[in-house]
Amino acid sequence: MSERISAIQHHLLPGSTTLSSAGANAVLAKAPKSPDDVVIIEAIRSPLCKGGKGAFKETHPEYIMGEVFKALIKRTGIEPGIVQDIQVGNVCMPGAGVTTARMAALYGGFPNSVPACAVNRQCSSGLATVGAIAAAIKAGFIDIGIGAGVESMSMYYGMNAVPTDLSPEVLAYGPAADVLTPMGITSENVAEQFGVTRAEQDAFALRSHTLAAKAAKEGLFAEEIVPIKLPNGTVVSADDGIRLPTAEILAKLRPAFKPNGSSTAGNSSQVTDGAAAVLLCRRSYAEKKGLKPIARFLGFTAIGCPPTIMGIGPAVAIPAALQQVGLKLSEIGIWEINEAFASQAVYCVKKLGIPVEKVNPKGGAIAFGHPMGATGARQVATLLPELRRKKERFGVISMCVGIGMGVAAGKDILNILNIFAI
Repeated sequence: MSERISAIQHHLLPGSTTLSSAGANAVLAKAPKSPDDVVIIEAIRSPLCKGGKGAFKETHPEYIMGEVFKALIKRTGIEPGIVQDIQVGNVCMPGAGVTTARMAALYGGFPNSVPACAVNRQCSSGLATVGAIAAAIKAGFIDIGIGAGVESMSMYYGMNAVPTDLSPEVLAYGPAADVLTPMGITSENVAEQFGVTRAEQDAFALRSHTLAAKAAKEGLFAEEIVPIKLPNGTVVSADDGIRLPTAEILAKLRPAFKPNGSSTAGNSSQVTDGAAAVLLCRRSYAEKKGLKPIARFLGFTAIGCPPTIMGIGPAVAIPAALQQVGLKLSEIGIWEINEAFASQAVYCVKKLGIPVEKVNPKGGAIAFGHPMGATGARQVATLLPELRRKKERFGVISMCVGIGMGVAAGKDILNILNIFAI
């Protein structure tokens, strides 16, 4: 309790930095270590498996998430009862996913005293939980917590996850009706409005497939992935959606969402099952408990953009987030930008002038999949080992956010971005 009071007092002092103050954060990225820093202790994920076809096609999301929680406790050596909040992102599960989130936490080894909730901010849900836990730590509400995410697109993806009865009055209002734009059509809209060609999309997709296959072969995912033992005894230890198509194969694929379109099964993200979890705490608390930080959480922003072109979100949010923490684009060593569609990823990278060689160096969602509620937390697990391997200091995670490919319902379309420092 004394640590929380001290943290709150720190926020009230002149010149203090908080996650909610963009002006104060202008010096946060390069500030010296502080006892009040939000740090990451561990970030891990399950293998990512093909929806409806892969190793998790008959595995319930609460089981996958629970097994990841077990691995997180084992890896960090924490006493489970010290965790003060668990937030689990999801998009498709019934009942907002809160029942399965709580079940997963209990099955994973956390006692009844540790609370849990579910968060649905569409494709960024797993990242939103990390940001929310970081904010609660920075505000002094908690000392330690877990931001996580899970999705079984095998079990819950489709029309069952969307509202079936919507207000005619609201639907008659154009901007509100735009929220129902199918995700595949938003991809086509971005390509058409901003001149992203099929050749550019296929080239970006081929790069993602190639890098992911190379990273898997070289064992670069080994640190972030925790093997999952299924109830039947099978051990799943690797992503099973990675393919290695040629440029010729990608060029032959038919448009997936509209005649004469440019988005295909080869240059769009896969339907996928998986889970991920990130343990965060205050630096002073980590020192007290003997926990070793692996990164520092710096900033978070969410910015809306037109639902019909939701894919441009990173191009809108990244400049705001960099300004928030006082960094230049050139200072970022690695960019984890979710590949919902090649069209939007290509546009955002070009629009911002990001060196493509710094983007998703181990491939992205086009190659190994996008389990919507888990992807944000998965990106944290993917980013941090690569920052260390390449001896880079700053990394950025960003994504466009929708309701899910082709699903006709949802909320405002937002973009989420986090910045981390080693």
